Amino acid sequence: MSNALMILSAASHTSGLRHNSGSGFADFLGDNYMLTYFLCIAAFIFALVCSAKVKSTYAKYSKVSSKRQLQAWQVARQILDNNGLYDVAVVRISGHLTDNYNPKTNVVSLSDSVYDSSSLAAIGVAAHECGHAVQHAKGYVPIKIRSAIVPIANLGSMAYIYIFILGLIMNNDLFVNLGIILFAFVVLFQLVTLPVEFNASRRAMKTLESELILERDELYGARKTLSAAAMTYVASLTVSITQLLRLIARANRRR
Repeated sequence: MSNALMILSAASHTSGLRHNSGSGFADFLGDNYMLTYFLCIAAFIFALVCSAKVKSTYAKYSKVSSKRQLQAWQVARQILDNNGLYDVAVVRISGHLTDNYNPKTNVVSLSDSVYDSSSLAAIGVAAHECGHAVQHAKGYVPIKIRSAIVPIANLGSMAYIYIFILGLIMNNDLFVNLGIILFAFVVLFQLVTLPVEFNASRRAMKTLESELILERDELYGARKTLSAAAMTYVASLTVSITQLLRLIARANRRR
């Protein structure tokens, strides 16, 4: 309840600031509303390019088998065990590139295309997901921050648009600004996700090299796969930032 009151107070304060300031970035966006549409389109195209890149990169290196012929699930088990994470399970899930680590269930899930593959791409993905398990085990600060933001970010992603539109219909600055604040938490979540994902990939590459899971000339394929995947998170953040700018511009266009 106290958190909700703080958010409402912040929304009200934001409304007051907007009316009291005769100029500023928000006013610039309001005066150049169409610019935010072009930014959104550019961000969407960037996201499509990144999505296509990760698919093509994975497809390329999924055809290159590692010399040791270890399957991805075996690599995941080895990395987890070497970090003392014997209680973390490795399971198969359906889908393509639906791999993830769930800290609530302590499970690393590897997709059908990854689980029993010995390709450079699959091994890189498996090591990356194990990197998240290690992050949680070692108390990596950014992942703690991300976990703390999850509830409000989930609420924001579901409710922001309804509250924002209701504010526009009712000409209510409180609702409009509350909708913007809720979506800002979504952007914050995606921003914090970047160091989490990049760090998991760095851990993965370091482990693959130090534990001799991949030979030196094979590391390139795994690194290219993880780098392409990381760019999809950058693209998602870019799309969300431009959407946030569009909301701010729409709010200030009403004046």
